[in-house]
Amino acid sequence: MDQENSDVWKDWLLQHRHGNDPQLKKQFLGDVAQLADRVLDGARLGQGMTLADIGTGDGLVAFRAIERLGPSLNVVMTDISAPLLDYVRTAATARGVQGQCTFLQCSADAMPGMADDSVDALTTRAVVTYVADKPAAFREFHRVVRPGGYLSMAEPILRDDALEVCALRKLVESGQGVNADPFFPLLLRWRSALYPDTEEKLRQFAPTNFGERDLVRYAIDAGFTDIHLEFHVDVRNEEHRAPWEAFINASPHPLAPTLSKVLDEQFTPQERTFFEMRLRELYEQSSRFSIDRIAWMTARKPAKP
Repeated sequence: MDQENSDVWKDWLLQHRHGNDPQLKKQFLGDVAQLADRVLDGARLGQGMTLADIGTGDGLVAFRAIERLGPSLNVVMTDISAPLLDYVRTAATARGVQGQCTFLQCSADAMPGMADDSVDALTTRAVVTYVADKPAAFREFHRVVRPGGYLSMAEPILRDDALEVCALRKLVESGQGVNADPFFPLLLRWRSALYPDTEEKLRQFAPTNFGERDLVRYAIDAGFTDIHLEFHVDVRNEEHRAPWEAFINASPHPLAPTLSKVLDEQFTPQERTFFEMRLRELYEQSSRFSIDRIAWMTARKPAKP
């Protein structure tokens, strides 16, 4: 990947979320396509409307909206990542829809390039999770949506993942058996690189400092109404076990390093050999399952009297 046109957001979306494994990539793309369709259902778009896709990433939601509505739909695609905006600008040109798209580089909690009451609907997909000032983001969403317009979002909830790491730290530090096996302190070292390992760090880390119910509170405080939230927990067996190389070059979220990077930077050669041997044995011989925790929420900005 071109490092001059790369950052953690682009690297994760296009590479690290599936470890460059073709089968995993196909699975991820299918999953997020279904997710995008549900987000768009909640946006209640119609002909001639303007959609703001905040944190557009690879443009999936925005481009599927254009596919649904055709040439009458205008889309404002925002992202904090300049490389990703370059990517979606190129994709829009290749699709022949660049005339329907506006591209803005900004964070979700500060969008000065967007006017008040300027869009009919606003969507996010795994965006608010990574914003430090989430109430400010909701205030911005409310500001730019026209009266009567809709907010529709799908946000991963990562707090439980962090709580599991916090529990692992307490277990390792308690000395109740696990310290006899040097594998567990090394496991903690790896997992602590992905998620906070204390409750104080959990509260300070943007992806884990909120729960699904907090989204409702943010929406209410910002002035939205007709709020509906569903929290889904989906546990499924992984039919395709990714190759070990894909596993160590993948990460669970954009702010988490890959296992390969953690091994390179935080383990001695001897620790790496020992840990990688044990973890690979567990990975290849144990049954695998994934857990997805996603909050789906729609809300409406009240129409003017």
